[in-house]
Amino acid sequence: MTDLPRAVLFDLDGTLADTGPDLAYALNRTLEHYRQAPLPYETIRPVVSHGAMALIRLGFGIAPDAPGFEERRQFLLQVYADNLCRETRLFPGMEEVLLRLESLDRRWGIVTNKPAWLTDPLIEAMQLQRRAGCVISGDTCANRKPHPQPILHACSLLGSDPRATWYVGDAGRDMQAGRAAGCVTVAALYGYLHPEDPPGNWQTDLAVEHPRQLLELLNHAVDPA
Repeated sequence: MTDLPRAVLFDLDGTLADTGPDLAYALNRTLEHYRQAPLPYETIRPVVSHGAMALIRLGFGIAPDAPGFEERRQFLLQVYADNLCRETRLFPGMEEVLLRLESLDRRWGIVTNKPAWLTDPLIEAMQLQRRAGCVISGDTCANRKPHPQPILHACSLLGSDPRATWYVGDAGRDMQAGRAAGCVTVAALYGYLHPEDPPGNWQTDLAVEHPRQLLELLNHAVDPA
């Protein structure tokens, strides 16, 4: 039996919100701008959680030190910033998870590597800014995931002992950061799983195939208080 957490922290892309379609849109507009053929969404989806650099590497097959890489990355970021919430939604079932946490008087927050200039307007567009107990972006702290500092900072803001906090994410660096912070780690297996980062290597405490399984975990957890 699992203890009911005092707080739950979520990664953003691929865990809390399905941002993939809008990031894929940004990459394909970038490819078209530079006279390259667009890629199918199925090819782009596994790379989404790894950021703009990974998307440019995927789309153009060039390394970060290659001529034109940074220009293409900046173009992609601008397209994305202009289209942050075209299709982005909470994953199905995630709204019920958040409502359940709120009904239990458990705080929840977001810890993402996405920079604040993209995170904050997206959270506002999704009307989550008043509900989230904290939003920690990739540039909020001196370190980003897989370093535990952002998660520890979030726990401090929520007033939750990391040992009584769940961190939910869809990448190995999420689980590494959560484990190093002392949290209960929950793998979001419905997220943007990269073939070079298999969940079997993550050493997680819990795993869910769908947000509704997270809801089931909450519903069957025991309140240690």
